[in-house]
Amino acid sequence: MARHSLDLPSSTKATDSQAPKGPPVTWSSLPHKSQLLILAACRLSEPLSNTCLLPYLYYLIRSLDTGDGKDGHKSSNSSISRRAGLLVAAFALAQFATSMIWARLADRYGRKVVIVYPLLASIIANLGFGFGTTIPRVMFWRLIAGVANGNIGVMRTMTAEIVKERKYQSRAFLLLPLVFNSGNIAGLALGGLLATPTKSLPWLFGGVKWMEKYPFALPTMVNAMVLSFALILAIGGLKETLPSKIGQRDLGLELGRRFTRLILRLRAHGYQALNDDEESKTELGSFSSSRQPAPAAPGVISPPVTLKTKAIAVTLAGFTLLPFHNAAFMQLFPIFMSTPFNKNNTNHEAHGLFFTGGLGYDSSTVGLYLSAFGCSGIFLQMFIYPTLQAKFGTLKIFQFAFVIFPLSYILTPYVLLLEGATARGTAIALVLFLQVIARTLAIPSSVILLTNAAPSPKLLGTLHGIGNMLSSLARAVGPALGGWISAKGMEIGMVGCVWWTYLTGIAVLGVMVSWKMEEGKSPHERVQSFRRKEDD
Repeated sequence: MARHSLDLPSSTKATDSQAPKGPPVTWSSLPHKSQLLILAACRLSEPLSNTCLLPYLYYLIRSLDTGDGKDGHKSSNSSISRRAGLLVAAFALAQFATSMIWARLADRYGRKVVIVYPLLASIIANLGFGFGTTIPRVMFWRLIAGVANGNIGVMRTMTAEIVKERKYQSRAFLLLPLVFNSGNIAGLALGGLLATPTKSLPWLFGGVKWMEKYPFALPTMVNAMVLSFALILAIGGLKETLPSKIGQRDLGLELGRRFTRLILRLRAHGYQALNDDEESKTELGSFSSSRQPAPAAPGVISPPVTLKTKAIAVTLAGFTLLPFHNAAFMQLFPIFMSTPFNKNNTNHEAHGLFFTGGLGYDSSTVGLYLSAFGCSGIFLQMFIYPTLQAKFGTLKIFQFAFVIFPLSYILTPYVLLLEGATARGTAIALVLFLQVIARTLAIPSSVILLTNAAPSPKLLGTLHGIGNMLSSLARAVGPALGGWISAKGMEIGMVGCVWWTYLTGIAVLGVMVSWKMEEGKSPHERVQSFRRKEDD
């Protein structure tokens, strides 16, 4: 069991109702913005590594072409769907297997080291995947990328350790999902635009031999460049938040300060820079003093803590069901858009619920659709979600989002029945808009609800580690099972099978679980409230 020493300030006599209300919380009022921004840059690793392949996934598998036989025929649509599910699942499966290991390493060696080294591994995995030429090779690099991105729970724990006050929660915990959503958009756009560059951008890359040999390498190379920048920021600017490690010498920070001071000298010759000792004391002192809590009052008793409660079990269930169907959607929808359009590719006559095929879009169109509508998610997260969360509460927002998911899944297959490109384009826009609204409202809410379910700050990291482990398992099983059901549906001539039974069923189950969930106080506020009762 991971241990997190997040002691709290001693309680005051004031009650929550007596506490004076401060100025309204804004993005600019968040404490330790530089640390949150560096952490956000590191958070780009997972979405870039995981979503970049989605626009060209169908074409990647077809080009690697393990085939259904040895007669030179291309893989069938059903087998491509099956392999796509396994390839997407490999990433999340590796995350699941390593998330608790990263959490324990973070408790022992510090948070920063568990951010930096996996980021380096993610860079290498991206490059390896882009230059893979067989299914086993790309599967191997997907597994390595998943291992390197099993530290998401550590990032969430760092966020909780940096920002403790509940009034900042909606924005602080929104930052990582916001970056995740932005990374998804960037990854989808890069994958759609830069895959097969000699064909999609012939005026720029036409005739480049290595790009013809490795048509899917360019987007992963751009990913590696972006993550290299995040790695530099993490090494030179990210400060440790594990209480037992705060204040220890950090060679990366020292190097970062020297570089920053050099840049400032070049930009402003007339100003005198702080020397090493003064700057080090100033920066470390301000951060450490705010992170190091005041000692608890003598004789104060902390509340009994355990993770074996019904409230935590239900919250973890809701937290897990969300990626279970959402990850499957993110894998199935691009395949649905890329599969060639045809009325029927089986021996079954198309009628009623039995119809099959896809939309037949190329990878650039798929990437454009997914990234364009993802942009609306950024707007929702930055400007709409905080207002709704403050007005209706986190739980109600989460419950509302879960109701939207089944509607989008039920509608998706019927896009094929519409005549004309305009009608289909409008229908796709509607499905994606519903999906983006639901996902944008649900993801940050699930993180806040999980955080507030922790009975004590000391169990916050462990709870997030368990949540990340279950989430990774769901993101592995969801796409793999979804790909298998989708393949079976295609074989019987029912493309809607996976949408109407599997995705809708999981989403409806999530709705029922959300009704059983509770919206609690943050663990820090819960302990402070307990101490006030003890004082009384």
